[in-house]
Amino acid sequence: MSVLILLIGFSILIAGGFLVAFIWSVKKGQYDDDYTPSVRMLFDDKPIAEKKSSLTPKQK
Repeated sequence: MSVLILLIGFSILIAGGFLVAFIWSVKKGQYDDDYTPSVRMLFDDKPIAEKKSSLTPKQK
């Protein structure tokens, strides 16, 4: 029975540590911008310039 109480106390201590770490990261601005990382890969490359077509309007 004493082992169970020890494990419950230890798990509450670990959970409290995670809660403190989460609150600290929120206050430091870790989660401020949640949109940009999801679309960053779309804007990494410079746009490719379109090549002028050598076809005349009649050939299109």
